[in-house]
Amino acid sequence: MQAVKIVLGYSGGLDTSVIVPWLRENYRADVVCMAADVGQRGGVDKLATKAFATGASAFFGEDLREEFLADYILPVLRAGAVYSRKYLLGTAMARPVISRRMVEIARRTGADALAHGCTGKGNDQLRFEVSFAALAPELKVVAPWREWDITSREDAFAYARARGISLEGIDEDKLYSRDENLWHISHEGGPLEDPANAPGRDVFVWTRDPVDAPDTPVDLELGFEAGFPVTLDGHPLSPLTLLTELNEVGSEHGVGRADIVEDRVVGIKSRGVYETPGGTILLTALQELEQLVLSRGALALKDSLAPRYADLVYEGRWWTPEREAIDATVDSLMENVTGTVRLRLFKGQATVLARQAPVSLYDLDLASFGASEGYAHADASGFVKLFTLPQRAVAAQRRAKTPTLPAGVSTAGWRPAAEVAHAQGD
Repeated sequence: MQAVKIVLGYSGGLDTSVIVPWLRENYRADVVCMAADVGQRGGVDKLATKAFATGASAFFGEDLREEFLADYILPVLRAGAVYSRKYLLGTAMARPVISRRMVEIARRTGADALAHGCTGKGNDQLRFEVSFAALAPELKVVAPWREWDITSREDAFAYARARGISLEGIDEDKLYSRDENLWHISHEGGPLEDPANAPGRDVFVWTRDPVDAPDTPVDLELGFEAGFPVTLDGHPLSPLTLLTELNEVGSEHGVGRADIVEDRVVGIKSRGVYETPGGTILLTALQELEQLVLSRGALALKDSLAPRYADLVYEGRWWTPEREAIDATVDSLMENVTGTVRLRLFKGQATVLARQAPVSLYDLDLASFGASEGYAHADASGFVKLFTLPQRAVAAQRRAKTPTLPAGVSTAGWRPAAEVAHAQGD
């Protein structure tokens, strides 16, 4: 077998720690590890030593936080994309930015292939490989979980021990599978696999239980420009700082929990619990501002595109003309979505209190129940007559089909002649 160079998306967890020696043994591979900092706790600073200890020949620790937020999170937010009614796509939208960087490193290092540690049951294998196909179709993709004989965490630990690989810091009795980044933290596995089980208090890592949240609410004001969040309580902040502060205050008040039974792309229903405090606050505020600024038709168009956008993100189809076209449409629709929204956080809820926009379709004179200079109530007569024309036409049609009987004759028990003939066998 000819030796190859493979770029592995590396997390330092059990799976990728075992994959490094497995690739070396089974592909005679020169393994280049790439770890992405997308906002998870601990970042990637301590992963280089671990990667080299398992046999990696090179390590790249990439800080992708700013790019992830600017080029992936914010477009998804502005599109209003939500999958399965409640999932704000935290894991899904991190995969294309990681994939893109893996491809860049593969080309820089002259690699022959790309590898990931995704299982054959999940969505992430598609998200990575669809991105690889779009960005570097010439590179081979290695997916160990679809090739090796390891079938459980116990097998993986045994494989590592047999090769003297240290797995310090990896919990052998890990109950939940978690994914964390700037936008959210997700929880799967363990007792959560049965949707009849309520999530225990040990599931949640970011957010307080709303029952234990402060008894005093907190009010905050978010400012947007063209749908981009730019201020918090009147203070201009970078997107990263703004989201970080919203995550903190939202977590304190128990905002952003979601317990979802979702449909994986491979056809399996799965159950996940998500914490997305800052994202929940931002989406709530932005959608409220849109209600003030966008017309009924524009809102309907945007709302029709949002689930389509969510599907393509969830399925890993980020690098597609479809996503680019929707982004262009959203950019046009959001041109005037500038203003402020005031919210109250209390016991797990983010409630809108007030909203303001310099370019608004809301006209107080027209909306008022009082006298209005721009609207005469009598003018509505013609509008109502025309608007009800289809209903009156249908009513007339139905009357015309009803048989006319002499006075005193009942229609009880009456059936059409054709039906009577059929019943008699004619």
